[in-house]
Amino acid sequence: MTDFSGQVAVITGGAQGIGLAVCEELQRRGARIVIWDQDAQLARQAAAELGADSLAIGVDIADWNSVCAARDKTLEATGRVDILVNSAGVAGMNATVEDYPVDEFAKIVAINLNGTFHVNKALVPGMRAAGYGRIVNIASIAGKEGNPNASAYSASKAGVIGLTKSLGKELSGQDIAVNCVTPAAARTRIFDQMSQEHIDYMLSKIPRNRFLEVKEAASMIAWLVSRENSFTTAGVFDLSGGRATY
Repeated sequence: MTDFSGQVAVITGGAQGIGLAVCEELQRRGARIVIWDQDAQLARQAAAELGADSLAIGVDIADWNSVCAARDKTLEATGRVDILVNSAGVAGMNATVEDYPVDEFAKIVAINLNGTFHVNKALVPGMRAAGYGRIVNIASIAGKEGNPNASAYSASKAGVIGLTKSLGKELSGQDIAVNCVTPAAARTRIFDQMSQEHIDYMLSKIPRNRFLEVKEAASMIAWLVSRENSFTTAGVFDLSGGRATY
């Protein structure tokens, strides 16, 4: 089992869902965890349960100034960031493109895509200076295939894939790996934002005929952010239960 002792990991959206599962997995392997989450109270609760000197910081990743403030607080407390797992995201409403509210579309893109850009931009300089880093951005199978009645989510997650590929190539000359994963749906609180019809649609597309377990995602991500992943970068790793066609 990979040992992360002495390393600092920032996990956005780490108060629940896949993000929390990643926090638990990396903390179990020795990493110091810093949770960035819009729900500051839930983040503090999660950090308290993790223990081991874990830290919680309230942050709106769609707001560049908020991200910069979170970065500064993190570095003041820890002195470094070795690992970034960007798990914060929202599903948005289900509607056709012609019926999708303009403001809602912009909101989903601001969080899922712009937010990913913000946290990567904020933490990459420190990794460059250290000559080491591991980044995993959480995309989605919807970013590969496009789910009907979920245009904002699908488009934003496709953007996360493109951003990851671009940044991974920019940093390929150093020991910094930037990859993303494309999960199928997992039973987390993000389901609260979806219609039952859409949830049923997603399940019908998974050949394994079940939803992803968050611990399964955490296991893959733990390898991607390990020192052992010293070659692969700008990659897209499947967690779709057989749904992905490429």
